[in-house]
Amino acid sequence: YSALNKDVDLPGIYEFTALGLLDDREIDYYNSKELKKIPKQSWMMEKMQEDYWEKGTQSRKSKEMWFKVNLDILMQRMNHSNTDLHVLQWRHEGIVGVRVWVASVQAAELTKRKWDGVAILNQYTQGYLEKECVDWLKKFMDHIYCVLNFLSSAPPAVHMFAKKSVRDSSDLTLTCLITGFYPKHVKMSLRKFSTEIPDHLITSSGIRPNHNGTYQLRKSVEIQEDDPADYYCYVSHSSLTEPLNIRWVYRIFFLYMISSLLLMLCVCCVLLDVRCPGCTNKVSLVLLIAGAILGVGLVVLVLPRCLRVTRVLIWRIIQSK
Repeated sequence: YSALNKDVDLPGIYEFTALGLLDDREIDYYNSKELKKIPKQSWMMEKMQEDYWEKGTQSRKSKEMWFKVNLDILMQRMNHSNTDLHVLQWRHEGIVGVRVWVASVQAAELTKRKWDGVAILNQYTQGYLEKECVDWLKKFMDHIYCVLNFLSSAPPAVHMFAKKSVRDSSDLTLTCLITGFYPKHVKMSLRKFSTEIPDHLITSSGIRPNHNGTYQLRKSVEIQEDDPADYYCYVSHSSLTEPLNIRWVYRIFFLYMISSLLLMLCVCCVLLDVRCPGCTNKVSLVLLIAGAILGVGLVVLVLPRCLRVTRVLIWRIIQSK
């Protein structure tokens, strides 16, 4: 629950907001503008009856009024002015069974002593946390089991790619992207040979949600374009029988293949023109000119990289000896 002492007139920000979360996934939502508890997952809409949402809406409205009253009380006790923006947030957390409230700041001591003395409040709160919350959790887990089982059984897709660095045109930004994994916890690292690259050299997107309830994560590192090292992306996740260790393949070899095909095309055109000068002159001439133009352009593009890669290969041969 989150409550503000006044309206801020910003999109998506309301004086009161309530979220229902299940394993870091939003399952229901309420705000002080729509005044209605709504589902945020398709399975919640399908499985929960209409009276669940009606009762939930009334409960959220009661919580909204409770927060408004108690936010005013807290502001008075902490000598806060209403001209400033203040936020009160609440969630159930702690040790169930103790029946004691904990004040995290001095200003909350008065509220703690007051609530500790209200036996009915403590009995209700304990029953809610130990019984009602657990019962709802079991129901939700039964409803979502098939969805979670499907998501958690599918292994993540791993992609490694490189592009020109925006910092230095002579460098590459090497990126590993993993996507489609569930649950959220995953171990991922970029490695140079078998050594993990330190975190201070890594740029991470952080774990982000996908549209289908799974997650994605990408990490990048700056490397020299002619770096002879082998780079790997290491991924460990509960959906995998064993960790993945994906090696990055330098894309220059694909350019070699394209240039070779173009060279073969030019040779075929020449042979065709020599053997049958009268029947395919126009076709072979067009193919020859197109192949020559593409071939020359590609050689100009590839030649500098070819020289760098050749040096890398020679270096590796020397190192292996």
